[in-house]
Amino acid sequence: MSVTIRVCITIAAPPDEVWQAVERIETHTEWMLDAETITFRTEQHSGVGAEFDCLTRVGPLRTTDHFAVTRWEPGAAMGIEHRGAVTGVGEFRLRPLAGGVSTDFCWEERLRFPWWLGSLAGEQFGRPVLKRIWAGNLRRLKERIEAGHVA
Repeated sequence: MSVTIRVCITIAAPPDEVWQAVERIETHTEWMLDAETITFRTEQHSGVGAEFDCLTRVGPLRTTDHFAVTRWEPGAAMGIEHRGAVTGVGEFRLRPLAGGVSTDFCWEERLRFPWWLGSLAGEQFGRPVLKRIWAGNLRRLKERIEAGHVA
C-alpha cells in the first residue's frame, strides 16, 4: 500500500522565477524543514538522470533517501523517484495563473514506507504529518521567492 500526499500554494511570481528557486536541488535544504543535507551521487546536478542522497529528518526519525530525477521541464515540472528505504515517485508542478504573473505550485508524492518505519501504520499516520511539514515547506518557498531571494 502506498500513500499519496499533495500540497499546493499560489506564489506571486511567474513560473520561470519559481523554477529558478527550485531548479538548484542543492538549495532545497534552505526551505525544506525535513531535508537536512543533500549530496549528489552523480556529476550531473540537474535534469533527468541526476541522482542525490538527502538526509531527511521527521521528528526523531532520520533516514538517508536516495533520489533520481525522472522529469525535468523548466518552468513546468520536476519529477523524482525515491530509491531508498522509502520508495515512490514525486513531482513539483508549476502552472501559470493570472496571465502568467503568479504560479500555482503543487507538490505531490506517492510513497511506500518500509516495515521499520511502520509500513502501513507509518503510511496512515505519516500522511498528515508529512502534509503539514510540506505545506510549511511551500510557505517558506513562497516567502523566499516573494521576498526576492531566488537562488
